[in-house]
Amino acid sequence: MVKIFPFVFILLWSSAFITTKPIIDNSDPFAALAFRFALVALGFYLFSVYSKEKVLVSKKKFLKSFFSGVLFHGFYLGGVFYSISIGMPTGIAALIVTLQPVLTNALSGPMLNEKVSLKQWLGALLGFIGAALVLGFDIGSKIPTAGLIATIIALLAITFSTLWQKKLSNNLPLSVNNMNQALGGFIFHLLIIILFVEPYIDFSKTFIVAMSHQIFLVSFGAFTILMYLIKNNSASKTVSIFFLIPATSAFMAWLFLNENLSNLDLFGFLITSIGVYIATRD
Repeated sequence: MVKIFPFVFILLWSSAFITTKPIIDNSDPFAALAFRFALVALGFYLFSVYSKEKVLVSKKKFLKSFFSGVLFHGFYLGGVFYSISIGMPTGIAALIVTLQPVLTNALSGPMLNEKVSLKQWLGALLGFIGAALVLGFDIGSKIPTAGLIATIIALLAITFSTLWQKKLSNNLPLSVNNMNQALGGFIFHLLIIILFVEPYIDFSKTFIVAMSHQIFLVSFGAFTILMYLIKNNSASKTVSIFFLIPATSAFMAWLFLNENLSNLDLFGFLITSIGVYIATRD
């Protein structure tokens, strides 16, 4: 069962890109994310109580998980949602974020004392090349400067969040850890709303369906799997599967949104798959 977790994660995480646009078309990004993570934190709290897990933990352990959530749910998702909301093409935003495994490989050595082999570097580079072929670069599109900066911040946030999470040694149950992280994301976006934006949400049928997908399948499903994989594998190997996200997202867009999937996309998916295999095989 555990062996299929990476494949389930890829499918669930990739599907999030399909439902991001409907969400920000019906709300501002920070209100949507604050709403999402308030419900996610509540959900993990109820599950922890039901599972009879110890919810109240030491201040040190709480702050470690909370800060990880600020990086992942706050800066990372906030950066991606905001950049797309102001006109950043979704594909280019996703491609920039897929640089994460390269940065993680570069930093996991000095920060985590993990040995990153030449094989993993080769796999990471092949993965990025394949992702670039799948997504391509729309030369004619206008990329907003603020959107580009937000996406780069998101890239740095998800990289350091992954390394930070791997470095943690608090051994908290997944549900409690995820609850604290979701709380960190909620507080982050709540502060953004209070200080900088005027929140709005149109609770249309489209918004409710898209948000339900991101809460139940992505936050409860995919994120829990990701935390499990990070805890039980090396950081550099775990994040290599992220290279499959752009290709899978492109295929889902072709399947559900009738977007084009060219021969070049298919070739890029093949290159990415080979790269991930090389980077993650024992």
